[in-house]
Amino acid sequence: MSTTAKPALTIRLCEPRGFCAGVDRAIQIVVLALKRFGAPVYVRHEIVHNKYVVEGLRGMGAVFVRELDAIPDDGQPVVFSAHGVPKSIPAEAARREMLYLDATCPLVSKVHKQAMRHMRLGRQVLLIGHRGHPEVVGTMGQLPDGAVILIETEEDVAAFEPTDAAALGFVTQTTLSVDDTAGILAALQHKFPLLHAPSSESICYATTNRQDAVKAAAPGTSLFLIVGAPNSSNSKRLVEVAERAGASVAVLVQGLQDMPWEHVIPDTTIALSAGASAPEILTDAILEALRTRFELRIELVQTAIETENFPVMRSLRDVPLAKEDMAFVNGQGAAAQALIN
Repeated sequence: MSTTAKPALTIRLCEPRGFCAGVDRAIQIVVLALKRFGAPVYVRHEIVHNKYVVEGLRGMGAVFVRELDAIPDDGQPVVFSAHGVPKSIPAEAARREMLYLDATCPLVSKVHKQAMRHMRLGRQVLLIGHRGHPEVVGTMGQLPDGAVILIETEEDVAAFEPTDAAALGFVTQTTLSVDDTAGILAALQHKFPLLHAPSSESICYATTNRQDAVKAAAPGTSLFLIVGAPNSSNSKRLVEVAERAGASVAVLVQGLQDMPWEHVIPDTTIALSAGASAPEILTDAILEALRTRFELRIELVQTAIETENFPVMRSLRDVPLAKEDMAFVNGQGAAAQALIN
């Protein structure tokens, strides 16, 4: 009986990809809270922007709400998402004597502090970011109404006229495209030479690292797959970075169900990465599906090694997690490493 050899396909697998330390910490907080306090544990908004993660936590007993007024006074805790919240939210929780756990990424909290420092020094605060994104809402909500001016484009820079051009300070949303932000920042610095920078970089290490790996992997690829949610800012920026860096086609997929098989062409090179809130299990499923159809050659494109770890709050550190809980927190990825080895 004759057998037909599978066609060849080269995959450039980006590293780092997927969960960052801030996302990992936020998911841990919800899982640990469920272990300590039992269900339900309420979560204001999506803990991170990923449907798989949200549905998995919902299955464990998490209840996702838009606002605190949807939570009954039943004594159960509420978790604030990794994107951060305006100051009014914990203030309302405290007024209602709710037990709340703040899962804001420490790097987002750093941006909050940078913005408050600008204001404390008498500067008008400019926030480079995307209107309506939860992180932007949270950052603007650290200061009084009207104290933060949102800058989304270079056109916004051209239109902005400050009260005092010598008393301006900027911060940025952590998940922006490094290249896009550079253009807006250059326009700001050209128009306002005395603009004050934050004390350290606002765009987070994970965003920068994932974009650098995508830039390195993209040239000459026929398809670049980015695993992530359509409401994930950092994932959407990775698609844009891939297209600019040379990928013929770049596509955002939530998982295997979204695979654009018509763009997977034998004897070509494709690339694969994942946004900071996408668990490795979703990347694994795509790799396994590709392996059933093609003879795969894996090229690891590694541009950084991430060792960051953000511990959870002290009140949850002694809660033990079962092996299956740790697998969920860590994204349950193993197939990619097996293929590389």
